[in-house]
Amino acid sequence: MKLLYQDPHFIAVDKPSGFHVHPPEDSQYKIPRDKICLYLVRNMMKQHVYPVHRLDAATSGVLLFALSSQAAGTICKMFAERSPQKTYWAVARGFVPESGDIKVPLELDSTGNLVDAHTSFIRQATIEIPVAVGKKFPAARYSLMEVKPHSGRYHQIRRHFNRISHPLLGDAYHGDSHHNRFFRNELGIEGLCLKARSIEFTHPWTGERVFIESPTCEKWNKIHALFDANKPMSEKLKLP
Repeated sequence: MKLLYQDPHFIAVDKPSGFHVHPPEDSQYKIPRDKICLYLVRNMMKQHVYPVHRLDAATSGVLLFALSSQAAGTICKMFAERSPQKTYWAVARGFVPESGDIKVPLELDSTGNLVDAHTSFIRQATIEIPVAVGKKFPAARYSLMEVKPHSGRYHQIRRHFNRISHPLLGDAYHGDSHHNRFFRNELGIEGLCLKARSIEFTHPWTGERVFIESPTCEKWNKIHALFDANKPMSEKLKLP
């Protein structure tokens, strides 16, 4: 857990993919303590910390923890009011539009009722690989995007892109197994291609603007190299 930010009220860490923010609510699902961010960050800080928002286990990137229960209440209210601006990196199957807004209602996980949800995106780059993944098309197409969720629904980004027929790569629940396997086995890019790249908000105690960014890593260096228009395809396919 790399520490990205610290002040007397809260910290931010760089969450790796495959780690849960806190123990699952359903006790029948057993997650090892060394795969739970809450315990790891408590040990790192040598004190109690309080989760104030969530990232899916498969998602990496910026994750905040409050350092007191009072601070947790203030920051949770900030997230409930949707004041933080969150930016994600993502890779989708197919060529998405250059930019767009997805305003498709999503059902709540617990009740099944539909709730409004809004995700915007800007396409950063595209690539076409001359491989018939899944045998449906003669070539595989992918899009690299910058994504901003404007609401905070369960698996919102993943579900929204699946709803517009551009599922995220590496998504085991909402994605395309053929393309997931191609990314993993042929390109050496494992796991969900979704990263909480940055978060920006007004500090609740100082009034200053706070910007926290997750650094790039080996996986996302591979992804950006894959979409590099200046690299010949022969080099791109040697990424592993």
